[in-house]
Amino acid sequence: MINPLKDRKKSKVLNSSKRTLITATNPKSPIAEQYRAIRTSMQFSMIDKELRTLLCTSGSPSEGKSTTTSNLAVTLAQQGQKVLLVDADLRKPTIHQVLQVSNKRGLSSLITKKVAIKDAVVTKTNVNGLHVLTSGPIPPNPSEMLGSSAMGELIDELLELYDIVLFDTPPILAVADALVLANYCDGAILVLRSHQTEKKNLVKAKELLHRSNVNVLGAVLNGVDSKHADYSNYYGVAASAYGIGVDK
Repeated sequence: MINPLKDRKKSKVLNSSKRTLITATNPKSPIAEQYRAIRTSMQFSMIDKELRTLLCTSGSPSEGKSTTTSNLAVTLAQQGQKVLLVDADLRKPTIHQVLQVSNKRGLSSLITKKVAIKDAVVTKTNVNGLHVLTSGPIPPNPSEMLGSSAMGELIDELLELYDIVLFDTPPILAVADALVLANYCDGAILVLRSHQTEKKNLVKAKELLHRSNVNVLGAVLNGVDSKHADYSNYYGVAASAYGIGVDK
């Protein structure tokens, strides 16, 4: 029997996924161009070392972290690089929903050595050169798993297969997972949301990152209204701030 309500919900999820990956569905749009500008700025920010591992995080939930990570991964793949997008949020993973792939096996499965890399990584995506490693089953000890020697060994193995690995991580004001994983990464990006991120949370997030000696490449200002009068001037707020407009 056909369930119209279920079909509508499924359609809504699929449409939402397409909107979040605007760099893939509408690569000529102004917002996709902004993601490419972030990609360029990000790459130029690494002067003495090639950017091979990138961590994306936010201060609080719902600031656009997973959407930003996914779109940056797409732009890097479109540049011709072999990219692995990793969902390192072992608490509330979302990358498998954005990419519409299975989360039966993933990062947690690899750390615990239950499967091989070739059996955990999703190689068939709609973007050439983009592979995905979902979170896998949610473990009882995310921070310990991400900070384990097995995680470090896994990253070394992944870097033999990919040009760059991007990690989507939990908000740093909620849990320590991102700060733990940052020790293995060349750089990090902090995602903020316009009219939502509170100044005190931004300051605290920045302090946590610097206190942990994380190489902060910059911040992405997400949810900017491109029709706002000050839109053309907000780039001057800080040299390390990149901007993403509102996807409408």
